[in-house]
Amino acid sequence: MDSKRLDLNLLVTLETLLVEQNVSKAAARLHLSQPAVSAQLSRLRDVFDDPLLIPAQRGMTPTAKAIELLDPLRQALDQVRATLTTHRNFDPAKAKLTVAVACTDYLQAAVVKTLVVALRTRAPGVRVALRNLDMQQLEAQMARGDIDLALMTPQVAPPSLRTRHLFDERYVLIGRRNHPRLRDGITVEEFGQLEHVIVSLVGGGFVTPVDNALAALGQSRNVVLSTASFLFVPEIVSQSDFVALVPERLVRDRADKLKVIDSPFLVEGFAVGMVWHERSHGHSGQRWIREAIISLINA
Repeated sequence: MDSKRLDLNLLVTLETLLVEQNVSKAAARLHLSQPAVSAQLSRLRDVFDDPLLIPAQRGMTPTAKAIELLDPLRQALDQVRATLTTHRNFDPAKAKLTVAVACTDYLQAAVVKTLVVALRTRAPGVRVALRNLDMQQLEAQMARGDIDLALMTPQVAPPSLRTRHLFDERYVLIGRRNHPRLRDGITVEEFGQLEHVIVSLVGGGFVTPVDNALAALGQSRNVVLSTASFLFVPEIVSQSDFVALVPERLVRDRADKLKVIDSPFLVEGFAVGMVWHERSHGHSGQRWIREAIISLINA
């Protein structure tokens, strides 16, 4: 059998013909003309190299080969129908789905943590696979299906990908609850004299755009620790006299251990959004995940 000559519509016609055993009845059920169904039957006979249905006194009689085909054909088409129905009518309470999400450690803590906890109640069959965000590989990873969704600054996403803005983030200054020198209304000069922890995503750097902004004001800061992860910062700050500028959402639930104040000078924030590939745009399960994230952000 040459599978290149076969399409799903032919298989649906074959199933209907084997059930109805009558071209006119099959045509009515398929909402096709009788000549159209006869033409499809002719193609099916060529594909399977078998008459499949033989004229009888009343309607048609299936051949031995056709009888063998009916059960596996029905199973295969039922599986296709179930798959299409599942994707069209996603039921989070019953669905099984794995979603691969790429993002920074900050967004794992600020967004994904809340999402995963919510999913255990709303969609217990949905699993989340976290991936490191690699901007150089993101487009290819999404095209292959290795990553379904990225949480990142949408403005820097490849133009071929779809984006949706989630929120605008700002930086706040944090220190331990009883820090002796951290207070509301701190001056830029006093800010610079504190012992700072900074995050260097490339690792080991002691200068960030914040230092450039300070230099423009004729100031500098005392950086004593450079780390590659935001997640480490609140913990070390809560146990020392260190301070740090961090995204506000990272420390919203740390009020018991941290003092959080506004920066004494303007620190440029950033936008956070979702990024996904066209291949997953119409998938109802993926769409439900995106909507779930939006509702959690806005809650």
